[in-house]
Amino acid sequence: MVFKRRDRRPLYQVVAEFFYPRGGWTRAFHYVRHRLHRLPGTPEFIARGIWCGVFTTFTPFYGLHFVVAAILARVLSGNLLAALLATFFGNPLTYLPIGVISLKTGHFLLGTEFHEGAHQSLAAKFANAGGDLWHNFWAMFNDDTPDWTGLSIFYDEVFFPYMIGGILPGIIAGTIAYYLSVPVIRAYQKRRVTRLRKKMEKARARAAEQAARAAASEKAKR
Repeated sequence: MVFKRRDRRPLYQVVAEFFYPRGGWTRAFHYVRHRLHRLPGTPEFIARGIWCGVFTTFTPFYGLHFVVAAILARVLSGNLLAALLATFFGNPLTYLPIGVISLKTGHFLLGTEFHEGAHQSLAAKFANAGGDLWHNFWAMFNDDTPDWTGLSIFYDEVFFPYMIGGILPGIIAGTIAYYLSVPVIRAYQKRRVTRLRKKMEKARARAAEQAARAAASEKAKR
């Protein structure tokens, strides 16, 4: 295959680079910022895409953030690639505070309380929900009885509060990112246009100089 890696990475390296990419998160951040600056379109168009991507990281649809960001970018007329790149705002370093903020906000808005050990620990709720999905999937092919207890607890105490609670902080974070990115992108685009114009002027001057030399050389031969 054309895009297949020649050197297949072992599983431990794939997992390690997910939590700490090669070159560090600082390099990854600068790469995403560089790509956002070079996107085509008006600063507002690109910033709307950034808003969609940042907002998406506050939703509990893990594994579908690209899809959610793309749909939002389509609805809000934002840059699709900017929305996808901005989902990197959510990463292993930020998911924990994002999750805690979203969960606590959701329980506050719903009038409930967030107690990690009310029934089980948060990690156990995730594990039991996944276990229920796996068990109920195989229950379709054997005589086992489907059990939705873990999923029910997960939905009531984690997923639904997370989904409701992520809306407000997601809007706030996305709006901050929007208003911070517009002037930065505009300044970058102006600087880039100026730099390209200077390169074109130099190229034209060089071409005119070469044409003049060629004309002088031809005249001298005559």
